[in-house]
Amino acid sequence: MLTSKGQMTTPKEVRNALNLKPAEKVVIVMEGDHAVIKPLRGNILDIGGPIKIPEKEKPIYFCKVREEV
Repeated sequence: MLTSKGQMTTPKEVRNALNLKPAEKVVIVMEGDHAVIKPLRGNILDIGGPIKIPEKEKPIYFCKVREEV
């Protein structure tokens, strides 16, 4: 269940399985239609691998646009 602020409580079994401590950060990664909770430890690249940016959110390189115009 989510609160009105979008927060949720992680069940004790999950916290124990991931060895999570109070105030420890986690990351939620989408894998298809599933969300996977992973502890945020070490290098961020170890957790999710390459980051995919949707085409509409990719930055615009103005130097390249200038050259094309």
